Amino acid sequence: MQNSISYLYISPLWRKIILFLFSLILMHISTTASYANTQNNASPKPMWYRYYDKNGIANISSTVTPAHVRHGYEALDRNMQVIKRSQPYSTEKDLQQSAHRATQYQRNEHDVRLKKAYGSSKTAINKKNEALINIQKQIKAQTDQLTQLQKDRVLFQKEEAIYVRKGKAVPQPLKETLTNNANNIQFFKKNIAALQIHYRNTQSNYDAIINRLKVIE
Repeated sequence: MQNSISYLYISPLWRKIILFLFSLILMHISTTASYANTQNNASPKPMWYRYYDKNGIANISSTVTPAHVRHGYEALDRNMQVIKRSQPYSTEKDLQQSAHRATQYQRNEHDVRLKKAYGSSKTAINKKNEALINIQKQIKAQTDQLTQLQKDRVLFQKEEAIYVRKGKAVPQPLKETLTNNANNIQFFKKNIAALQIHYRNTQSNYDAIINRLKVIE
């Protein structure tokens, strides 16, 4: 009996070895189970693609055809369960998106040119003020000349009236002077009107530039 007891005795070293091997086995089992769960939870791959035509009839194939794209389709797994749905292709919607992309591209290009030309809204404001001041100077110069022409006309008309009161013919040089004076007055009036329009357009254009630069700064 004593011999049997001594035969079953396990030393402390072997106990540690056995416990270590047992822990390795448990770790392997746990890792295998975790990997299996991951594989089971992975997104299934599409095996079939189904769309319904205008009559409501289901059409299934292993690949996506133009008809699938046109009608919209469902991606199915091997068990015929829906994985994903794709909306029908719309030519009108695609054209709208293309137009939007083109507009956005043009805007981006315009923004790049603005940044290159002005750098900042502050610079654009300075350029605007310089441009408007220059136009104002032109308007003033034209207005001064118009005023002088109108004063001259008063004198020419008084001279003309003297000849009329005396019953004498108005000299041809005076007639020509009056005609030239009238033409010049109309000329400067048109110039001033055009400059005023130019002033307003310049102001409006710079305001738009400044506002856009403030947005993209």
